[in-house]
Amino acid sequence: MQGVVFALVAGTFMTVYIPQPVLPILTREFGVTPGVASLTVSATVFGIALANLPFGVLADRFSIRPLVLGGGAVVALASIACALTHRMGLLIAARFLQGLFIPSMSTCLAAYLSRTLPPQRLTVVMGWYVSATVTGGLGGRLLGGFVFPPEHWRYAFVAAAALVLAAGIAALRLLPRDPPHARSPAEVEGFLALLRRPELLRMFAVGFFAFAVFSAMFNYVPFYLSGGPLHASVRVITLLYLGYVVGIAAGPISGTLAARFGTGLTIVLGCAVFGAAIALTLVPSLAVIAASLAGICGGFFAMHAGAVGAMNRRLTGSRGRANSLYVLLYYLGGAAGISVAGAAFSRWGWAGAAAFGGAALTVPLSIGIVEAVHDRERRRSPGPPQCGEPFGAAKLHMPTRAP
Repeated sequence: MQGVVFALVAGTFMTVYIPQPVLPILTREFGVTPGVASLTVSATVFGIALANLPFGVLADRFSIRPLVLGGGAVVALASIACALTHRMGLLIAARFLQGLFIPSMSTCLAAYLSRTLPPQRLTVVMGWYVSATVTGGLGGRLLGGFVFPPEHWRYAFVAAAALVLAAGIAALRLLPRDPPHARSPAEVEGFLALLRRPELLRMFAVGFFAFAVFSAMFNYVPFYLSGGPLHASVRVITLLYLGYVVGIAAGPISGTLAARFGTGLTIVLGCAVFGAAIALTLVPSLAVIAASLAGICGGFFAMHAGAVGAMNRRLTGSRGRANSLYVLLYYLGGAAGISVAGAAFSRWGWAGAAAFGGAALTVPLSIGIVEAVHDRERRRSPGPPQCGEPFGAAKLHMPTRAP
């Protein structure tokens, strides 16, 4: 099961980021601006955000098998369309279609695992799930800009289609059948009620703004590095994405910090690392920028893991709904960040994009400071824990539907 889950999730998330390292080539080949070329990524992210909640409902009502088969087929066919088209409008439309059906193999799979596995087993398999999202994100970038020659980026979409179909067929054959569906009596809070809870809304905001900055930085750094004075090749730029593997270690480290020092301090430290790394990207040196991209990954994943862990500890019910909302706002933040940073980059270059990142990080930094004050008060209070969160912030729990 772990192998099947890893392959399916990695193949799915690989599809999302294939165009990112070759955006400068798309700009030249299609004769469009960097902002328009970046829509090949943000359109997919926006589609995921829109479809996540509906697919969450479908996952509660239907077996995972037709959802994975149907969604995988659409994503694979859309990949072939991306490889064949010579019109930017059709490429963006196909990427948006992929985003709409990617939750059939991510959100639905997470819901299936949560109702199929016992808690102790779920923790292990969900660990593989999160690791697969990082691996898929890195793999998509390598596939698009390194495994195949950058000028032949279309082959990357064909390879991704084959991988998604193979993983979907393996899932259909090897995953256990769904258990009978049952609604938990603890699922009593609706989406609006969850949004009215300030302690949850703060964590939603951290996910929104953190991913907005992260997506913006990684989406426009290829344009920055390929231009003067660095003039880096696409292959060199793609290799710099290896800093993404820092995210594999950042999650567990963030959980340990949150358990010892509280969620607030963890988010503040993540913001500090994130912001300092963005500032370092202004130094025109490939070695410095490579280190800064690793720092961006470390700071982001620390904030992301801290926010998800805090949110889940504060829930006594409606965990699926809360995690769906987090994923929705998380990806909406990514799409918004790419769009706003694109306008800043077009006008002021990389300095404008970096300024946007620094400004946007002030929101999660402020939330982290507020959380740190609350953490300190809870540690001093003799009363019982509130909202299901024990003193000192408990061990990090993976969300039912992992973002």
